[in-house]
Amino acid sequence: MSMNHQQLKNILEATLLTAGRPLSIDQLLTLFTDDEMPSRDDIRKVLNDLDEDLSERGVELKQVSSGYRIQVRKELAPWIARLSEERPVRYSRALLETLALIVYRQPITRAEIEEVRGVSVSSSIIKTMLDRNWIKIVGHREVPGKPALYGTTKQFLDYFNLKSLSELPPLAEIRSIDDIQRDLHLDVIDDAEVGDEPDESYGDGEQSNLDKMLGDDGEDTTKIVKEKSGKSISATTA
Repeated sequence: MSMNHQQLKNILEATLLTAGRPLSIDQLLTLFTDDEMPSRDDIRKVLNDLDEDLSERGVELKQVSSGYRIQVRKELAPWIARLSEERPVRYSRALLETLALIVYRQPITRAEIEEVRGVSVSSSIIKTMLDRNWIKIVGHREVPGKPALYGTTKQFLDYFNLKSLSELPPLAEIRSIDDIQRDLHLDVIDDAEVGDEPDESYGDGEQSNLDKMLGDDGEDTTKIVKEKSGKSISATTA
């Protein structure tokens, strides 16, 4: 290695603290000139050391789909969130159900989502997920009209602290939509608590076909899911 191990660790730590996004090993290598260039193995060793150094700290080194980032530990999020004056973003249960179907059945069309859920999918739900880069159009179904096929993105994996979709439990292990909510670390709160209307609702006593398919116990489906505060708070904001 062309530079001191501690110096290389300091450079990587400072870079990941200030980047504000995950960085891959290839991106980290661009920091160095030819004379300074460490090997990929050197980078990995330093990242492992940095991970150990941060093990008892308020921030952690996290590997996600797009690379590595330093972030606030989620158990500290309630305190860090008090720095923000913005209202937490809230998502409807309808959005969570739609997202779950895309995650587990991708590639999937809007009509196929509606067939499983038993209700129409609001255009605003699709737009919200596209705007947040959680989903993207990955192709078109070879049927009349050639409807768009949706799949998840690397940004979706990064946002939910996942390296790959394989880290989510198999669909066979999920008994209700609330299992997915817990796996993605989203809080569920009643409409009355937030005073918001859900994106979609079902009639009295009805369940979405998704809940029926997953074996849900009939919990109220007109709830709002709220992002867990500080889900991926950059260490630079701490």
